[in-house]
Amino acid sequence: MKKVAVITDTNSGLTPEEAEKIGCFLIPTPFIIDGEEYFEGVSLKQDKFYEIQASGTRITTSQPNINEIVAFWKKVLRDYDEIVYIPLSSGLSQSCETAQSFAEEFDGKVQVVDNKRISITMRGSVMDALNMAKNGKSAKEIREFLEETALDSSIYIMVDTLKYLKQGGRITPAAAAIGTVLNIKPVLQIQGGKLDSYAKVMNVKAAKAKMIDALRKDLEGRFASFVAEGNMRISVAHTRNDAAALEFAEELKKAFPKVKFEYCDSLSLVVATHIGPKALACGCYRTW
Repeated sequence: MKKVAVITDTNSGLTPEEAEKIGCFLIPTPFIIDGEEYFEGVSLKQDKFYEIQASGTRITTSQPNINEIVAFWKKVLRDYDEIVYIPLSSGLSQSCETAQSFAEEFDGKVQVVDNKRISITMRGSVMDALNMAKNGKSAKEIREFLEETALDSSIYIMVDTLKYLKQGGRITPAAAAIGTVLNIKPVLQIQGGKLDSYAKVMNVKAAKAKMIDALRKDLEGRFASFVAEGNMRISVAHTRNDAAALEFAEELKKAFPKVKFEYCDSLSLVVATHIGPKALACGCYRTW
């Protein structure tokens, strides 16, 4: 049986400590702040990120250095026969496509997954890859499964403030001003790696109800067969909103008792860059 390594990046929501615990390798996502480069989970922890964001300092994301990634692949292949590399969705970054082109030099030993996921759903894919590797699946088999099931997932996010959506150009300043006055809470969705608007509501309670309703439509609709097979999972994520996230997790467990609940986790800092603090999110995803 071939020894298969699983490598992902911090867009999965995994910290270096968590990655080491579950047995995968982790590449930190770079951020540029005041012209200086920081790395998520290494020189840029959650608390530091939100302090910088609250100060009004502009934070931009960057792609991991492909030459450093290739060098890391070569290092890992000293101890492993094959690699499954799960980067951020191609719908949100060009890093996946770049990695795929460089992987061609490795004669199939490096399989780059275009998983079209981020955060809690991407973390689910990492766990699938690890479990499949332990069960003797090849890197190619793992990649094929993860790409086949890539779109069998949804994320819904309640944004607490419109400030960062305005900064990123996703809404106009006028719309942000009106929304702030009316205390509108946008609910966004991530389907296939793209962040889009889903609904607009007037308060947190309504936002949670809207997200639960959206999950119910998914689980009773397009994912119903996977629920029946026991292959769907639910998780909650947030941006610096721990207590509310734990409360929301309990609401989801009661709303969907037949679907296994897996994580209550922080959203990746790439997502947090665009939506700011105090956001709440939930997701469902198919597993192996």
